[in-house]
Amino acid sequence: MAEIELRHIEKHFGPVHVIKDVNLTVKDKEFVVFLGPSGCGKTTTLRAIAGLEEIDSGDILLDGKPIQGLRAADRDIAFVFQNYALYPHFTVFENLAFPLRAVGTAKDVVDRTVRSVGKSLGILHLLNARPSALSGGDMQRVAIGRALVRRPKALLLDEPIGSLDAKLRETMRIELKRLHYENGSTSIYVTHDQVEAMSLADRIVVMNDGVLQQVGTPTEVYLYPANLFVAQFIGSPVMNIAATKVSEADGNARIALDDASFDLPRELLGMLEQKQAAPDLSLGVRPEGVIVSRDDKPGYRPAEAHIIQPFGGFDIVDLKFGEKTLRARTSSGYVDKPGATVFARIDPAQAHFFDTRSGASLGIRLGN
Repeated sequence: MAEIELRHIEKHFGPVHVIKDVNLTVKDKEFVVFLGPSGCGKTTTLRAIAGLEEIDSGDILLDGKPIQGLRAADRDIAFVFQNYALYPHFTVFENLAFPLRAVGTAKDVVDRTVRSVGKSLGILHLLNARPSALSGGDMQRVAIGRALVRRPKALLLDEPIGSLDAKLRETMRIELKRLHYENGSTSIYVTHDQVEAMSLADRIVVMNDGVLQQVGTPTEVYLYPANLFVAQFIGSPVMNIAATKVSEADGNARIALDDASFDLPRELLGMLEQKQAAPDLSLGVRPEGVIVSRDDKPGYRPAEAHIIQPFGGFDIVDLKFGEKTLRARTSSGYVDKPGATVFARIDPAQAHFFDTRSGASLGIRLGN
């Protein structure tokens, strides 16, 4: 068992409050990804767990035992850095063997373990090479392998594939997930890349300004963002956000977005009243929630196709409703050219409502 628990963690760098009352439990064998912009506190939190940063207050527990007073070497936690941190004068074999030799592991066990890890990482043929002869992807495999040979209770990874090219990052994401399943280590991974987070995580921890914004599965944080920050940080392209006013019209709830208006089910009015929603509301809808038609239909509004971004299997189309622009996802080539007139509506099931002042989601879910 290797459960990591953070209780009321606080950290300052001088006057800067980097970590603000962070509370989190990472379950045994769970793969958790810390996601957020640069400077949000995610790497500092990771380093605090590893023992590379001291915390000002709070408790860090491993298997229920406080470890914040232990040296990094005594925590049985492995750390993988973004810059590989390999010994340049050692071969790959010697780099992988170093953590085992440092604790006096028998020679035959070192050899067997290094070769086993090398095989799982696909680097057996590189064991006699030095880091200077390796590609970036192979160096990262060696860095991960050096952490795995110890069979640590927990594995911490700080943006380990951030410097690789796009194709290699995709390959390494698959490798990291496979290794996690095979080794069963409790893993915490730090990144600013939401694609990495969505593809790797059992749960995502979204951070901003030292505060946990939301903790949930990739599906939960994508479909049910807790606030405006999460809504606009998760997803590519980001969720459409627009100030809106809601009124009753023709038996429906009508949402007004500057020059455009859309009708949603009447039940929205009752939900807003029940939530005692403030008048300052923001509508959020992801591009796939903006439904586009070439033909005029009841409930659809005319729009001008402004910018079309082809992504192969689909297009992202900017639709202009007067001065307001909403981004929609369509099948490839569905809108043939910029300037074309199309018609669109908002899928009620994919509409989110936020308190504009606090940014908090109102938690309203509508049917189709």
